[in-house]
Amino acid sequence: MIVPVPEHTIKAIAAYVVNARPNSKYRHLFLSLHSPYRPISPNTAVQYISKAMKQAGLFSSAYWLRHTYAQNLLNTGATIYEIKEMLGHQNIQSTQRYLHIHTELMRKVLFDETL
Repeated sequence: MIVPVPEHTIKAIAAYVVNARPNSKYRHLFLSLHSPYRPISPNTAVQYISKAMKQAGLFSSAYWLRHTYAQNLLNTGATIYEIKEMLGHQNIQSTQRYLHIHTELMRKVLFDETL
């Protein structure tokens, strides 16, 4: 899957790969913290993200980030079908659960008016 990534994020990932990522035979981006260095599991990634969110004062789950991502895509004009693909959903009903009605955007698109 190809997803758009902001330039500053690409630079941060490049800095990690060059300066901090341990040497490993695996091509995965993120590896375990201790030798033998292996790809981390999705559950491990969720744990790290949750911990970082708590340290930042965001008391929610890593899953919440998917909802934010989906809503931000909608707000920038992506269609529900594009969002479905970006989230990797098999059916549109799964994607609909991630999106909240944005009244102002809906009026602009449907009626070409602003509140």
